[in-house]
Formats: sequence, C-alpha cells, structure tokens
Amino acid sequence: MPDAILDDISHRRYNPLRGSWVLVSPHRNKRPWQGQEEAASENTLPRHDPSCYLCPGNKRAQGDVNPDYKTTFVFVNDYSAVKEAQKDYKPLDQHGSRFSLFHAEAVKGRCYVVTFSPSHNLTLADLSPLEITHVIDTWTALYTAHLSPLSSLAKLASPTTLPLSSPQASPFRPKQQYRYMQIFENKGAAMGCSNPHPHGQIWITTSLPEEPALELEQMQNYHRKHGGTHLLGDYAALELQQPQERLVCSNSSFIAVCPWWATWPFETLVIPLARLRALPEFSEEQRADFADIMSDITRRYDNLFETRFPYSMGLHQAPLEGSEAEIEASYFHVHFYPPLLRSSTVRKFLVGYEMLAEPQRDITPEQAARRLRDCGGEVYRKRLEEG
Repeated sequence: MPDAILDDISHRRYNPLRGSWVLVSPHRNKRPWQGQEEAASENTLPRHDPSCYLCPGNKRAQGDVNPDYKTTFVFVNDYSAVKEAQKDYKPLDQHGSRFSLFHAEAVKGRCYVVTFSPSHNLTLADLSPLEITHVIDTWTALYTAHLSPLSSLAKLASPTTLPLSSPQASPFRPKQQYRYMQIFENKGAAMGCSNPHPHGQIWITTSLPEEPALELEQMQNYHRKHGGTHLLGDYAALELQQPQERLVCSNSSFIAVCPWWATWPFETLVIPLARLRALPEFSEEQRADFADIMSDITRRYDNLFETRFPYSMGLHQAPLEGSEAEIEASYFHVHFYPPLLRSSTVRKFLVGYEMLAEPQRDITPEQAARRLRDCGGEVYRKRLEEG
C-alpha cells in the first residue's frame, strides 16, 4: 500500500502492463485553471433522430438503409481505416542498408460499427445489465467468427455467428485469418465521437497493434518469471487486500479499479477475478457479471460530474491468431480512459512533457477511486426525470 506521503509529493509510478512510468504530481491539482473548457454534453436527446445514420430505418452515408433492429446492429464501417481488398506490398530486402530506416508493412483488415441500442438517447450508463448482455453477445459472436481454428480457444468457443436474420450476416465471414481484434468505444465529442447514438467499433487487422503487443510481451515475461502465474491475476488479488484504496466497484466475477499506474485522471481497469483469456471463455454468470460491472462503472462516471462522461474504452484479450505462449499468457481486461479532470468542462491534455518525456497526472489514483466510489446508484438523469 502506498505511503501517505505520496499524496503530497511528486513521484513516479511503474506500469508493469506496459513497462513504462507515469509522473504523479498531486500538489498541482490546487492550481487555478484558465485554460480551455469543453462544452457540457447535451442531456436531452430524442429517442429517434431522423438525421442519425445509426438509428433504425435511416439511410447511412453510402446509401444503405438500416434495418428496424431491436437490440444491436452490426455493419462494416462505411469509411473503414483498413481494407480487406487492396494491392499486395512486399518491401525490398534492404537489410544492413541505410534505407532500412524507411520500413513499412501492409495491413489488411475490417472495421465494424456496433450499435448498442436502437434508442438514440441511451448510453451504456442508461442501459440495463440485461441490455448490455446483448452487446457482449454481439462482441463474442464477432470474435468467435474471426477466431483461428488453430487457437486453443477455438475448442472452447461455440461456432456462433451473427443472427441469420440479420440482412448483413454474410459479410462477417472472414476471407482470411486475422491476427487481432480491437473492440472499443469512443464516447463523447471530447473523444472525437461525431455521433451520440450509442455505438462502438471493432477493428480487425492482420497485424498485432502496438498497445496490446506491449501488454502481451509484459504478460508473457511475467508469466515466465513467476512460475506460470498471471500479472493481472496477481494484481487483482493485491487490490482486493485491505484497505482497497483503488477499488471502485466489484461483483462475484470482476473488479474495477483506478490502477496504481493510471495516466488519465479517472482511468479505470476492469479485471476478471478468475483468469479468462477472451470472451468465448465466459460462463453465463461471468457474462452477466461483466454486463453488471460495465453498467456500474459507466453510471459512476456519468454521476461524477452529472454529465454524459466522455471516454475511450477498449477490451484487450487473446489474439485471434497467436502462439501457444501468447494465448496462455493472455488475460482479458478492459481499459477506460476518460479525459475529464475537474468538472464536466475541464479536461486533461497529454501535451508538452507528456508527449516529450513521460505521462503525468495530478490527482492520485487513490483520490480518484474515492470519488468514484461515492457516485454509485442509478444514473443521475433518472433522478432529474423523476424530479
């Protein structure tokens, strides 16, 4: 447990999941703020917006019309960041040459959009755990549909695909084997989200992206050095010891903490208590508990400053295709990276020192967890509507 003095002095904390450091400066939180302020999020939105390209029955940018879906809806992004069909690229072998500094590799893939609900005015914080379960089932179906048949996880996964009733079902059969699937959500204009309709994205690539690659390397190193135990499993066990200063909420299957090494002011990490490598391994109880803790943490975020709290959220799990060592060392977890610092309009910026030296934060993770613990219960919007 950290010494009390760390609440008052600048210090560095080590992030074993990335092998990096973060500078903590708790005294800076007292400084006056005269910088940029974000516009407060709009609390009143229509249930259906005729101009929204994600609402049921509406036309999207490329002219396709959304079906009258009732739970989730998946389609290939009309403006995907990676393409499945493109020209092959094989760089010349320039080993030992100065020109090897100009290294590039081709990346193929798919980008999906997943709506969380047909209702334009709801977010994960507004959805019930049962409704969030539909989202988790959709994530699981897509992961399973793209999972390598050679992976040890394929033996545990049921041969699930998207519902055959979906008019977009056929495009989700992969044309080749992909390496990694990144499931994520950008919520709020402060995180670059241009549409408030509740939705996330799934990018699937032939490459292993840098962030999960860093984590996977660290988890493999830890697994080898500590007799086969798992970094995040050991970390979760430590966080459950008293006084549980960074614990935000928990249930029988998951905990949510402001991690010791957090960079963002109210950053949280969701970790399963029993080791899970990927979504297909979840039992019915674990899937229900995962939906419950996702509902809990997102409500706490919204309640903190009584706003639709912006964040980037992402799932990290075993690669779709990988070595046995990679699959064995994998440990499912969820990152929430929210930018707000002092209020619904004052955000944290990673600039200057953070870009040129190392990340820095003001409020300590222990202080952040204390504030989030006090924000439980139903989402504030319901109280306002009832009042």
